[in-house]
Amino acid sequence: MSIERIVFAVAGAFVLLSTILAVTVNINFLWFTGFVGANLLQSAFTGFCPLAVILKKLGKTPGPAF
Repeated sequence: MSIERIVFAVAGAFVLLSTILAVTVNINFLWFTGFVGANLLQSAFTGFCPLAVILKKLGKTPGPAF
């Protein structure tokens, strides 16, 4: 898997998990959902993604976006 696919998969999993936790445990888990969304939005404009940097250092192959 390329870095982009891993980033999208992790972001999607975090959004789903935090939404489920907000419904079942505590509504404040929606703050984490907002954080993930804000990070995706800023990476779309700046091209900087902390997870992509980590994955690149771990030797994953970058795709066209990162």
